Amino acid sequence: SRYDGHYEHVFETTIAGVTIQAPQLDVNTVAAGGGSRLVFRSGLLCVGPESAGSHPGPVCYRKQGHLAVTDANLVLGRIDPTFFPKIFGKTQDQPLDEEGARASMAKVTEQVNEFQKAQGLAAKTVEEVALGFVKVANEAMCRPIRNLTQMRGYDVATHVLACFGGAGAQHACAIARSLGMSKVFIHRYAGILSAYGIGLSDVVHEEQAPTAKVWGTPAVAGECDELLAGLEKKAIARLVEQGLKKEDITVEHFLNLRYQGTDIAVMTRRTAEDFGAAFIKEYQREFGFVLDTSIIVDDVR
Repeated sequence: SRYDGHYEHVFETTIAGVTIQAPQLDVNTVAAGGGSRLVFRSGLLCVGPESAGSHPGPVCYRKQGHLAVTDANLVLGRIDPTFFPKIFGKTQDQPLDEEGARASMAKVTEQVNEFQKAQGLAAKTVEEVALGFVKVANEAMCRPIRNLTQMRGYDVATHVLACFGGAGAQHACAIARSLGMSKVFIHRYAGILSAYGIGLSDVVHEEQAPTAKVWGTPAVAGECDELLAGLEKKAIARLVEQGLKKEDITVEHFLNLRYQGTDIAVMTRRTAEDFGAAFIKEYQREFGFVLDTSIIVDDVR
């Protein structure tokens, strides 16, 4: 997800082929984590979307698991088994299985080299194959970052890459380099950041109402302000019912605006400038052009 002082929301998304129409944070997930399985298929190094999970987990967990990204990092020396507690294996008192991870990677390397030989190409070492899998995983993580930035008119190089998760820091520098980013932020609680964030998250209540007005006159602006004031009162009342104090509540106003004759609306946040000017600026940034037509207010929020 992308953050520049406020959270970006989407109001319709498709997950596993199912379309969901509900306000939600704009978070893109990618199936490339430490448990993502590694296979050689049809001449390609494939990472995920299947996962070894936490049980049986990667091969190095000593539970007869599957070859995964964690194993590749272990083979490459990016994971030091001496820094891990001895909690693996059936008796949960063994260290990470470096030899097992290397043996499983060697089997995949044999498949790769059979293909290489058939194509008249040079053989690969175990380390080269492991690094190839890591590069594929890194690229899988780069794609949603590009979608959230470059595809929406933002320069990804001006951002700071914030990584989290137990293995986030092992991939962060390579991902930043691929994206042209020069700074990486690693939180001190990176391994538990999702849980930590949930604990610190704000209590939010949203109110939204449909409307169908043409933006551009003081009368319409006044009508929208009246609707927003009513929604603000309702939202504050609901939060007070949950035990929050009025002085601790912050309110944000939005208009869902689109050009007449189009079906792409932009949820525009109230800023120091006029809603219409803010919409045109946001539309120009995301799509690269603006239209010479009326602006329709679909919803107030």
